[in-house]
Parts: sequence; structure tokens; C-alpha cells
Amino acid sequence: MAFLLPVLTGLGSGLLGNAIGGALGSGAGNAENAAMNALNTQDETFQLGMYASEIQNQEQLQMQSEVFDQMMDERSENMREVDTLRNVDMAQRKNDDTITKKFIQSITEG
Repeated sequence: MAFLLPVLTGLGSGLLGNAIGGALGSGAGNAENAAMNALNTQDETFQLGMYASEIQNQEQLQMQSEVFDQMMDERSENMREVDTLRNVDMAQRKNDDTITKKFIQSITEG
């Protein structure tokens, strides 16, 4: 019977070790899962921030594009107005020249 004591002691410590190891092992597994979930959440938050930044940049670029288009439309309209005023001025000068020529003819004929 004396030989049973070391066997029972070894068996008891083996069972106790397995129970403690299993509890710590599952605790470590849970800790690993929690750490992985935290990393995934952090990555998702980072990706969401990057997406929001990209959207903000696209909206800013769109706004700049609209302002530029509006400015170019106004510039084109101003150029058309200046061109029209030049044409009117040239037509007025031609009429003035015609009137001056007729006046000079009327003086020289008389």
C-alpha cells in the first residue's frame, strides 16, 4: 500500500494541474479573444476615421470645383459684355465717321 501513496499523489497533482491549467488556459484564450476584439475595434474605428476624412476631402474638392466653375462663368459673362460694348463702340465710331464725312462734303460743296 505504500506504493499507492506516490501514485495517488501524482494522480492528484496531475488532476489539479490540469484543472488549473484548463482554467488558466481558457482565461488566456478569453484574454486573447478580448485583445483581438479590441484590435479589431480599433482598426474599424481607424478605417471609419479615414473614410470620414476622405469624404470631407471630396466635399471640399467639390466645393472648390463649384466655386471655380462659377468664377469662370462670371468671367466669361464679363468678357461677352466687354465684347458687346466694343462692338457697339465700333459701330458708333463708324456712324460718327460717316456723319463727319457727310458734314465735310456738305461744307466743301457749298
